[in-house]
Amino acid sequence: MGPGFESQRDHKGCHKWQPFFMPCTYILYSEKLDKFYVGACTDMERRLYEHNIGHSKFTSPGVPWVLCYQEDFETLAEAKKREAYIKKQKSRKYIQQLIKR
Repeated sequence: MGPGFESQRDHKGCHKWQPFFMPCTYILYSEKLDKFYVGACTDMERRLYEHNIGHSKFTSPGVPWVLCYQEDFETLAEAKKREAYIKKQKSRKYIQQLIKR
């Protein structure tokens, strides 16, 4: 190892590098259906791609979907809790107000 790497030899418990993904709650919009979709995931880029290739039977009729809101969390459990809260509101107006913030 070259200069500056000597101290890394002593680090025990270090794991192989993995990409970091931030858990989030998201809202998509389909102009085609004029509908919103609320979800939670750990990789927003991948999840939006899946929605837009028709991976989900529920969202495939609305392709293309556009990400219009994203809220990041420390854990996926927190993101899913927020997703459930937004869905529980059963309100388009609530979602539109959230998006405008």
